[in-house]
Amino acid sequence: MLVRIELWNLGDSLTTIGELRRYLRDETVDEFAEVPGLRFQAWISDDAGERWGSFALWESREEADAELPGRIHQVAGKPPDLVEEFDLEATVEGRFEYPGLSRLGLAFD
Repeated sequence: MLVRIELWNLGDSLTTIGELRRYLRDETVDEFAEVPGLRFQAWISDDAGERWGSFALWESREEADAELPGRIHQVAGKPPDLVEEFDLEATVEGRFEYPGLSRLGLAFD
């Protein structure tokens, strides 16, 4: 399995975290739910640091390298400033009363 982390510095971008949050909620979350080989996707933000990013867990490199839905590069106004890939060593799922991990976060509050 492959982990890919992408980070944007929005300080020199034409968009805001609020606009990206709306984009997630209104467009891309549903699209990514149907991507073959994607086991988990989380989008992250740092308002104070004007940073935005994503963390994705993929079944294989081939699936991670396939064309993805959405227009994040267009909305952000540029490609990510940092892209890192790692092999997955282990996972653990904590014990929570939530029904699942889908649709959690500020975009859905």
